[in-house]
Amino acid sequence: MSQKPHTDHIYIEALLKNDSRVLSKIYEQFSYKIVSYVKKNSGNADDAQDIIQETLVTIYHQAKDKGFILTCPFDAYFYLLCKRRWLNELKKRGKNRVTNLEDDTSITEEQEQQVEETEIFEQQQQLFELKFKELGTKCQKLLKAAFKIKSMEKVAEILGVSYGYARKKKSQCIGKLTQLVKNSKEFHQLKRF
Repeated sequence: MSQKPHTDHIYIEALLKNDSRVLSKIYEQFSYKIVSYVKKNSGNADDAQDIIQETLVTIYHQAKDKGFILTCPFDAYFYLLCKRRWLNELKKRGKNRVTNLEDDTSITEEQEQQVEETEIFEQQQQLFELKFKELGTKCQKLLKAAFKIKSMEKVAEILGVSYGYARKKKSQCIGKLTQLVKNSKEFHQLKRF
């Protein structure tokens, strides 16, 4: 079953293409509501800009890595993602004082589902990055090169090792990373979603 993109999918495409004209439009049309929400809830304009930027980066990565298709209006999807990110930030800061929980938009089940997919994607990315840092430096270096270059012949050449060794080591490193991820409590919490 293929999803039919919403007309607002142009914003996702603009992120992927780094289209500055459309990106400016995103800020012009949608950021005021987020800035207002953050300011009403123990934050300031700088906090809001950080939330907006982080959310756009997450959406970009999800679209690039997973082929994310927006099937609902961007406004509500983006607002809800930013709002949840801000609420999580307040929890981290130990501030539970939220003065405005009211939504300016009514959220559909489809919008809620897309936001949850994005949040799970982000949590998976964070878990991967966290566990990647636990690998040894040789594994990190090899995997970074393999992710970037794709050709194991080139990777072996750059690292000054044989092709056979590079392939075997890559397999071992991915196995180790997979185990680190699967053995983490965060992985088991993610599986509940």
